[in-house]
Amino acid sequence: MLLKKIIIENIRSYENEEIDFLEGSTLLSGDIGSGKTSILLGIEFALFGLQPGQRGSSLLRNGKDNGGATIEFEVDGKEVIVKRTLKRGKTISQDFCSIQINGETKELSVTELKNKVLELLNYPKEFSKKQNILYKFTVYTPQEEMKQIILQDAETRLNTLRHVFGIDKYKKILENISVINTKIREEKRIKEAMTSNLEEDKADIILKETDLEAKHSNLSSIEKELFLKTEERKKFQEEKQEIFTKIQEKSKFQQEVEKSKIMISNKKETILSNSKTMSQIKIQLEEFQKLIFDESKIFQLEQEVETKTKEKQDINEKNLQITSEISSLNLKNQENDNLKSKISHLDICPTCLQDVDSVYKSNVVNKSDLEISRNVQRIKELTLQKQEVFQEMSNVDQEISSKQKQIQELKIIKVRLQGIQEKQIRLEELEKSNISLEKDMDLLNQHIETLKQSLFELNKFDNLFETKQKELDNALVQERQAEIKVAELKKEIEFLDIQIQELKQKITKTQEIREQLNYLTELENWLSKKFIPVISFVEKNVMTKLKSEFSQLFAKWFYMLVSDSFNVRLSDDFTPIIEQQDYEIDYAYLSGGERTAIALAYRLSLNQVINSLLSKIKTRDVVILDEPTDGFSDQQLDKMRSVLEELNVKQLIIVSHEQKIEGFVENVVRFKKENGISKKE
Repeated sequence: MLLKKIIIENIRSYENEEIDFLEGSTLLSGDIGSGKTSILLGIEFALFGLQPGQRGSSLLRNGKDNGGATIEFEVDGKEVIVKRTLKRGKTISQDFCSIQINGETKELSVTELKNKVLELLNYPKEFSKKQNILYKFTVYTPQEEMKQIILQDAETRLNTLRHVFGIDKYKKILENISVINTKIREEKRIKEAMTSNLEEDKADIILKETDLEAKHSNLSSIEKELFLKTEERKKFQEEKQEIFTKIQEKSKFQQEVEKSKIMISNKKETILSNSKTMSQIKIQLEEFQKLIFDESKIFQLEQEVETKTKEKQDINEKNLQITSEISSLNLKNQENDNLKSKISHLDICPTCLQDVDSVYKSNVVNKSDLEISRNVQRIKELTLQKQEVFQEMSNVDQEISSKQKQIQELKIIKVRLQGIQEKQIRLEELEKSNISLEKDMDLLNQHIETLKQSLFELNKFDNLFETKQKELDNALVQERQAEIKVAELKKEIEFLDIQIQELKQKITKTQEIREQLNYLTELENWLSKKFIPVISFVEKNVMTKLKSEFSQLFAKWFYMLVSDSFNVRLSDDFTPIIEQQDYEIDYAYLSGGERTAIALAYRLSLNQVINSLLSKIKTRDVVILDEPTDGFSDQQLDKMRSVLEELNVKQLIIVSHEQKIEGFVENVVRFKKENGISKKE
């Protein structure tokens, strides 16, 4: 990978700046605090985004709501542009992410973009969820962070280097095996507890199978007993049924006797009823013989009624004439009253239109009064006549009604006389019926006597039925008891059989668990005695090889920066050992330049070891050094030229405020800060 350009906007002390990177060595120069390191942080953010635990506030310029970085680089002949932005909300978070490869742009999520960059740089996938440790120790490591790894305790340093070298998998394997062994031991304890009763279960199943055979044998004898009890019960039931048939026959005879008695009683009632009817008929016949009937009398009365009816019609016509005349007279009087009223109010004649004389009015009124008086007198006479006519009509109605009543009575006598023959026939029939009924009664009495004789013979079955019922009840109880015994024994056998089957299944499962237990024991032994030693041996060999290569490179770079009076090497835990005249010197007692030299030598050695170990990564041609000469003397600064020439990389970027370094590099980019804003000069 070769860096080409970075554009930063509102990143730390920058508002908007664009920096080009050329192939070869480049120095980012400027006073302390001028913003040089901010460029390196912008490069890291553009490539990988915010790191776990890193706050957006450490990058976004104070007072700004938006910012970001765009980086252009070349990798494997591909032109790549990565853009990331920051946005201020409740917190500062990554907002927009995109990548352009050979002119084709894609907008991706934060995670997707990081994975894509790692893929382009050919970093192992295991680094996708980790901090950019591989990038920091192969490309860019702040000088203070490199000093920190030297000062850390041995265990932390080894874990960090394992992580950087990508061989922490061995430790992870050992830790995982420890966890697995713990779980295996827990599982073994559980399975040992589950299989502890296996032998007892095997002994128990033998006892239960023996008990089951005994119960099957006992069941046969009880079923035989049940069969005998059932046969005995059936015998009693058949005998009871025969007796019951006789009792039913007796009951039928009793019903027949009662039925016959009822029939006799009904016949007696019928004879009595017939006798009463015969007495009534005889009385009626005697009365009919006393009746005298004359057919001509009915005709005579009917003629008289017809005559009176015609007379009534004449009276009605006369009444209508009188009523009509009274109505006519009343109408005339009403007309005269109207005339009087009109003439009294009439002043001008409506015909001739002349005044009407009062004398004329008086004459007309008098004439009307006279006529009204005559009419009233006539109405009184007619009213008296009408009353006489009404009385006459009432008398005629009474005569007609009396004669019609006589006619009706004569007709009733005629009808009654006509029924004498029928009553005589009815009387003869009733006499014959009574004779027949008396004969039937005699036969029924004889039948009852016969039935009573049969009932007497069947009475003995009542007591016999009770005896058989008791015997049957006792037989049913014994049969039921035998059935209960059989059912209980079958239930016991069924339950015992289920227990045996369950126990067999349990034993089968327990044996499977014991096999699993044996497998777990073998697995634990294999992991503890074979696999763990192999992994530990492999890790030790890898670490020994790395330490040997690392130690040689570390001594080489250190001797280039410091005089030969020191003897340096790495211990097994990768701690720098500095000796002078066979005395080991503590790191804290070294001068500032010597500590920087150790850190720089450690950094360059680590870079070369990682690039050697992970030779396929695409960042091996880029090295970024941040203030690598901090505390160096002039003599050490001069030696930096040899160090830089010894570095075999296509692109070297150095951040330093030492002007002397400018003569060691091919390109220089200067920075300054004015009013809190960093800029290129």
